[in-house]
Amino acid sequence: MEHVTEGSWESLPIRLHPLMLGALRELGFPYMTPVQSATIPLFMKNKDVAAEAVTGSGKTLAFVIPILEILLRREEKLKKNQVGAIIITPTRELAIQIDEVLAHFTKPFPQFTQILWIGGRNPGEDVARFKEQGGNIVVATPGRLEDMFRRKAEGLDLASCVRSLDVLVLDEADRLLDMGFEASINTILEFLPKQRRTGLFSATQTQEVESLVRAGLRNPVRISVKEKGVAASSTQKTPSRLENYYMVCKADEKFNQLVHFLRNHKQEKHLIFFSTCACVEYYGKALEALVKRVKIMCIHGKMKHKRNKIFMEFRKLQSGILVCTDVMARGIDIPEVNWVLQYDPPSSASAFVHRCGRTARIGHGGSALVFLLPMEESYISFLEINQKCPLQEMKLQKNTGDLLPKLKSMALADRAVFEKGMKAFVSYVQAYAKHECNLIFRLKDLDFARLARGFALLRMPKMPELRGRQFPDFAPADINTDTIPFKDKVREKQRQKLLEQQRKEKRENEGRKKFIKNKAWSKQKAKKEKKKKMNEKRKREEGCDIEDEDMEELLSDTRLLKKFKKGKITEEEFEKGLFSSGKRTVPTADLGIPDSEEDC
Repeated sequence: MEHVTEGSWESLPIRLHPLMLGALRELGFPYMTPVQSATIPLFMKNKDVAAEAVTGSGKTLAFVIPILEILLRREEKLKKNQVGAIIITPTRELAIQIDEVLAHFTKPFPQFTQILWIGGRNPGEDVARFKEQGGNIVVATPGRLEDMFRRKAEGLDLASCVRSLDVLVLDEADRLLDMGFEASINTILEFLPKQRRTGLFSATQTQEVESLVRAGLRNPVRISVKEKGVAASSTQKTPSRLENYYMVCKADEKFNQLVHFLRNHKQEKHLIFFSTCACVEYYGKALEALVKRVKIMCIHGKMKHKRNKIFMEFRKLQSGILVCTDVMARGIDIPEVNWVLQYDPPSSASAFVHRCGRTARIGHGGSALVFLLPMEESYISFLEINQKCPLQEMKLQKNTGDLLPKLKSMALADRAVFEKGMKAFVSYVQAYAKHECNLIFRLKDLDFARLARGFALLRMPKMPELRGRQFPDFAPADINTDTIPFKDKVREKQRQKLLEQQRKEKRENEGRKKFIKNKAWSKQKAKKEKKKKMNEKRKREEGCDIEDEDMEELLSDTRLLKKFKKGKITEEEFEKGLFSSGKRTVPTADLGIPDSEEDC
């Protein structure tokens, strides 16, 4: 391990509390990192800070230490239910990690209580815990924190509790905005006092973060920390001790390359990133079957209650594989990760940097490898220009063997695997269509037949992106996929019951007349009613509220009038013809005939 230091803690211009220095020595941190030496003095001098530093540079201590020092220096000591500091993070895993770090430093200071508010837990229990134990320092995800401000009916008036707030920290600020938490952040900021210290910490400062800096910070000090040995003009955002590789392989070779790589690195710790939750579910299952004697775990954003347990368990492992989505890309500190493997390139260049940053942290070495399709090779140049992130090529591994037939046989033996594969393919295509670098990752350039073979599909799924396309290079399995059973007998029994119900409904509907409707009947009826009303309105506006029969009589009367005016009939003959039907359609005045002598 190479130490990246910036002097001892005693060299800070503002002295730290002796118990704080003791906690740092106990944890084995005798020296500061550059981001810590730059940020801590400013934060403690009541400055707002916006700090940008590469991943794994020690940003967590850069705000944990100033928070405690500021609260220790308060003139009026905090009461049990008064909140002095709030730390907001985008994911529950990162929140758990920060809470653990904070717990090490609050241990010497029993006067401070801390509380963790994250999703996946019972909010009622969170309210009860706060009321009973208090929480001077809150570590939370945005959604749960916003929810807590609405729990007044349950006896938690959090808006009153935060009036004493001294410090607000937004960790991984750009990710908070990327994940759609902007509305929640704005709501939370409305509850907080304006007189506070605010810190924004991230490895990348985006345009959205700049907007947040202007809105939430008062005259902030901007801190951009680079590693030693990196040129001042460089904006490289990955650690210098990180070895970054890429491998170009076809879609139907990628899985074989991945498995071969993992089999050759069984004693190491790996993170494998996929683009969607469905891909994690499918490939996680596949790797469990094909990479033996290795602990393989899966984690993604749609897991609710299991995520925390899986995360904590994987952190303790000496070696193993964690198959995950970008939920694990930000700020997560997993000890001794040897390789970060990106099976699917991330949706944005900044996410690439954060993924790689899960290894080579705090002076350690580490490696990262991204798999690319031949048409995506220009992504390498894009990363070098956009993120100043150089990559070196790793050649294709030889004698990998073809494992796709085994994956197909798994799908044939268990409907759960078959369905996971179909969902994974659909989600991958949909995610690909939304890629930020759509000039490089173009959906129309994808070889869908080869991609389907790479997913070991038995048939092509029905989806809008494939409508009207032919795939002569893809040979579907010679089997009716509806006959593939679930290995789980309970699920298979439920499926058979549902199929029987559908068959019964089909038989019942066979004798009925089939109607081909372009629109729902209710919509057709509503359209007719609307049309009728419009016609009636138009007639009223034109002053023509006359029925068809009356219209014919009126035309007949008009013809009689013309004959009378030309002298072809007498007045007596005209009146006789006008009233021959027994009723007068319109007054004679309307036809130009006076009704009485007074009108003459």
